[in-house]
Amino acid sequence: MLFTDSHCHLDFEPLSDKLTLLLEDCSINGIHRLIIPSVAPNNWQSVLDLKHASKPELTLFPCLGIHPWYLNDLSTEALQALNTLVAQHIDHIVAIGECGIDGKIANEQNNLAKQQYFFKEQIKIANDYAKPIIIHHRRTHNELIEILKKDKPNKGGFLHGFSGSYQQAITYIDMGFKLGIGGTITYERAEKTRKAIKRLPLDALVLETDAPAMPLSGEQGSPNSPLNITKIFKALCLLRDETPEQIAQQLELNIDRILHA
Repeated sequence: MLFTDSHCHLDFEPLSDKLTLLLEDCSINGIHRLIIPSVAPNNWQSVLDLKHASKPELTLFPCLGIHPWYLNDLSTEALQALNTLVAQHIDHIVAIGECGIDGKIANEQNNLAKQQYFFKEQIKIANDYAKPIIIHHRRTHNELIEILKKDKPNKGGFLHGFSGSYQQAITYIDMGFKLGIGGTITYERAEKTRKAIKRLPLDALVLETDAPAMPLSGEQGSPNSPLNITKIFKALCLLRDETPEQIAQQLELNIDRILHA
C-alpha cells in the first residue's frame, strides 16, 4: 500500500534538521507523496526549494499561501507578492495555501475582517491559476462556508485538519473539498469527529499529519512526523467498514482527483 501525507511542514524544525533521513524512512514505509503548504512570505522560498528533494520513489509537492496566524505584520503587498510568485512557479506548486480563517486568533488580534479579506483574495489567486486551495479552520466553519458559497474555489481543495460534525463535513464535500483526516481521530475524546468520519463517504477523505504539529494521542510533547501517516491510517481503518486495501486505494484516488482536477 502507498500513502500520501496531504499536509506537512517539512521546512519547520525539527523536521528540516533531519530531512534526508526522514525522506528515506518515508520511502521505506510506503509514503510516496508529501504535500507541503507554506504559511507566510518568509517561508515561501524554503518550501519551493523542497521540490529539489524529490526522488523517483518520493515526490514533494510545494504550495504557496498565507496562513491566518501570520497576517498581523503583513500588508496587501504580500498578496501581490504571492500572486507574482505563483505565476513564476505555476508548474511547481500544486495548491494555494495554507490559507483560511482562525477564530481564536481573530479574537486575540481583532483581525477577523483582515483574515476574511486575505482568504477571499487567495481564493481569487487559486481560481486565476486553476489551482485547488488548502484551508485552515478553527472555530470558523460558519464564516468559511459563507465565503466559500459566494467565492467558490473552482478546483476545490483540502480542508485541513477536519474537526466538526457530519453535516458540516457534507457541506464542504458538496463544495468540492476533500477532508484532511489527521491525529484528531486517535483521541477518544474527539467523539463528534470520529462519528462523522465513520459515516462520511470514503471518496471524500485524505490523510494528513500537519507535522511537526498535531501530535497523536499518547505522543503529546513530541514533534509529529509524516511517518505517523501509517498510524493515522490504522486509526481510520478501525472506524471504517471497508478493508484496509480498499481504504488505502481510495485515499490515493482522492488525492489524485484534487491534484489533477
